[in-house]
Amino acid sequence: MRVFLWHVHGAWTTAFVHGRHEYLVPVLPDRGPGGRGRARTYPWPETVREVTPAEAAEAEVDVVVLQRPEEVDTLAPRWLGGRRPGRDVPAVYVEHDAPQGRIADMRHPMADRPGLLLVHVTHFNRLFWDAGTTPVRVVEHGVVDPGYRYTGTVARAAVVVNEARRRARVTGTDLLPALGAAMPIDLFGIDAAALGGIDDLPQDALHDAMAARRVYLHPVRWTSLGLSLLEAMHLGMPVAALATTAVPETVPPGAGVVSADVDALVAALRRLAHEPEEARAMGRAARAAALARHGLERFLADWDAVLAEVAG
Repeated sequence: MRVFLWHVHGAWTTAFVHGRHEYLVPVLPDRGPGGRGRARTYPWPETVREVTPAEAAEAEVDVVVLQRPEEVDTLAPRWLGGRRPGRDVPAVYVEHDAPQGRIADMRHPMADRPGLLLVHVTHFNRLFWDAGTTPVRVVEHGVVDPGYRYTGTVARAAVVVNEARRRARVTGTDLLPALGAAMPIDLFGIDAAALGGIDDLPQDALHDAMAARRVYLHPVRWTSLGLSLLEAMHLGMPVAALATTAVPETVPPGAGVVSADVDALVAALRRLAHEPEEARAMGRAARAAALARHGLERFLADWDAVLAEVAG
């Protein structure tokens, strides 16, 4: 099957393109949001092919995977020679994010679009978004297994957040001073240097850096489900996380400490700073849970079923 999609979210797309299909990814000379092409910091298989606007217009496409509202009626027809998603070519819309705003106003941009299939990445998101009459499915996240790498020799917590300063309360950046009093924190991610952290690293280097830290800290108040959390669990890291959105059902008892009480997370970090063997045992439980629920094989099998349903 030929699948056309934009490179929007690097970690999610990396897992998605490890499937058994051919993937056509738009590319523009500036490699901006309208055409990033192949990833440069993630390893992608050779089945991912960059296409220019001229090539896309002539390409045979079995299904379009959409991820932003502007792709549906503007970008996709422009790139695909006038073919409209959901009418001229089968289409899936992937919603990566949890809704924002008042609960009564959480209506999805693709609501009441029967020609599309809306796919959420968590059951929490499906619950909160109002899709109207648009058919909906859930395909929970999966990640490429980086392997067990945990050493925990550095008695510090790793936090991976992109644009942490701009999204301070959403990502829990404002909580880091209190949490850091219990265990020093290393912040990784895009624009992390603005807060004294380490800017975006290649994926393999980031995984090694994370796995050297004692704990993975997930202070995010409101997000879909951070893929860095799942990667940390795959690495074998114990977790200290806010009990928000899909986290409580992702991190089982024994894999870490999950609580909406910041003081409880402070206490957990302080304890794990002095209990490396407890941290290691938690990390092994975290890895087992992540492989069972968020392994790549399950993720790709679920997506194969969705693509076959849409393409007919």
